[in-house]
Amino acid sequence: MDLLRNIFKGDKVVWIIFLCLCLISVVEVFSASSTLIYDSGNHWAPITRHASFLAGGALVVIFFHNVPYRWFQLLPRLLLPLAGIFLILLLVFDNLHLGGLLVIEKTNEAGRWVKLLGIPFQPSEFAKMGVIIATAYYLSRGQNEKGASPKAFWQILRVAGITCLLILPENYSTAALLFIVVYMMMIVGRIQARKLLALGALLLAAALLFVGFLFVTPDSSLEKIPLGHRFTTVKGRIADFVSSEEVPPSKYNISDNAQVGHARIAVATSGILGKGPGNSVQRDFLSQAYSDFIFAIIIEELGLLGGGFVVFLYLWLLIRCWRIANKCERTFPAFLVLGIGLILVTQAMFNMMVAVGLAPVTGQPLPLISRGGTSTIINCVYIGLILSVSRYNIEQQQLREAEEAAAAAQAEQVETQDVQAPAEPSAPSLNNDDELV
Repeated sequence: MDLLRNIFKGDKVVWIIFLCLCLISVVEVFSASSTLIYDSGNHWAPITRHASFLAGGALVVIFFHNVPYRWFQLLPRLLLPLAGIFLILLLVFDNLHLGGLLVIEKTNEAGRWVKLLGIPFQPSEFAKMGVIIATAYYLSRGQNEKGASPKAFWQILRVAGITCLLILPENYSTAALLFIVVYMMMIVGRIQARKLLALGALLLAAALLFVGFLFVTPDSSLEKIPLGHRFTTVKGRIADFVSSEEVPPSKYNISDNAQVGHARIAVATSGILGKGPGNSVQRDFLSQAYSDFIFAIIIEELGLLGGGFVVFLYLWLLIRCWRIANKCERTFPAFLVLGIGLILVTQAMFNMMVAVGLAPVTGQPLPLISRGGTSTIINCVYIGLILSVSRYNIEQQQLREAEEAAAAAQAEQVETQDVQAPAEPSAPSLNNDDELV
């Protein structure tokens, strides 16, 4: 037991949530990987790879939760410049091969992956982490009774704005998700309300103008706009989502929108308890069943109760992050934990809303459950950071309790000495004048 306590430090509830999500991930990714198994011909290869990433991620959690949270302030200085370089390369090059050193290839008209020394990763994941930590750092500087420092708003806007603009052309949903989380962090960080209202109005107007521009411009013209190669895709997804046309089941052409169609079939045929783990039918028709649409497979196999339990785990994680932040004596770890909780839970909500038809298709994986490489490791780093802050809080609380106990014991000892009756003089002293003088 002492060994486990030394390894699994920090908030025990966060550990339980993390392990539950990993367990669900192993079961559901194994079930949802039928298309990968068919393509590779190896029954165990997909789940072995995913389980290896989760095992490596668990080691990452253990490592980072033992690192003092103060060191995390240095991460943006490393992450943001490196991520920025790779994001620029993704914008400039459709295909780039520098021997075995650096490879860039677009998938489904989107450039999101970079392969460095044979290791594939998504620069946007590192950029997201850098922006969240940098936002927490700027919000923590100059906090007073009136709110955040006036400089914090422009510092955050500069870092988050540039990063989101670099991500935007290749991944609209990630850029939007990141800025939404930064905006919520600024609200919690007590940025001046007039600045936030002005920024919100400006972004809303820009979004409406952009959507209007997409719908009044022909697809052939959209494809010719520099950095607009994703415009037609975004336009189609928005049009499909807002369409109010009701199509009878007999006339519905599922091949035109197979992902959404099969995801909704999976949800509609689930029932309360589902079909049982490993008994999904729609996994064979969903090309991203193990990633973007894994929540639909979870509902199909585990039912509405299983899907509700997954939602509960993410909400529980956010509540724990809020409680950990409230116990922080300093502002940086408090804002850091809240930012991480918001980025994980907001992304999870986006993914689940897409799976059940409450949001347009975004391509966001379900944190800690979807099959992934870079995203899995980065999400495990997030959990490690949360646990690092909670571990520090626990250590500080234990230190305060020890000091209070020592002070109480000392006070009790002094009180005992004060009320102790003085010793009566001995007979020789009473008869000795010299000793009485």
